[in-house]
Amino acid sequence: MERERVEQTQPQDLVERAKLGDRDAFGELVAQHQHEVFTLAVRLMRDRDLAADVSQDAFIRAWRAMPKFRGDARFSTWMHRITVNTAWTHRSKQRRVRLDPLESLTAEPQASTLDPVRAGEAASASPRIEEALMQLTSSVRAVVVLKDVYGWSHSEIADHLDISVTAAKVRLHRGRKELRFLLDGYQDGAR
Repeated sequence: MERERVEQTQPQDLVERAKLGDRDAFGELVAQHQHEVFTLAVRLMRDRDLAADVSQDAFIRAWRAMPKFRGDARFSTWMHRITVNTAWTHRSKQRRVRLDPLESLTAEPQASTLDPVRAGEAASASPRIEEALMQLTSSVRAVVVLKDVYGWSHSEIADHLDISVTAAKVRLHRGRKELRFLLDGYQDGAR
């Protein structure tokens, strides 16, 4: 009965209840956002196991910071920021970079609400795009993913990566240019 009440509430109500320490409300927020948090972590970390750790740590950080959440941004945007910061913390602690097979990076969790047509298009393009993304430097890749996948503004990206807006724009331009070159090369190779 209590669980049904949590699932039927509006996102803002869940946020307000979670800010007051309601674990069920926060659990529902986690359930609603875990796919996108994990997907972002995979793209940033290039390792599914590390991405799982980052996702878990990001939600732990969010739970601890819930009373301070002002609501200036949507909860999902706030979670993206926490995930990026958590990923950078994990990366700085990493002593060496582990490269896993590309197959483990491209297999993302399936969303139950994904449109079948979009899913088919994404499945055919995803391996090429993921492979091209993995060839970008991590700093350039982060900007491209945050801008083109998650729709962050240049100033949000700059703020959370601790770079200037100009640097964010330059990295985005460089990343898109490199991706075009890499993807054109894949198409030429496929002919």
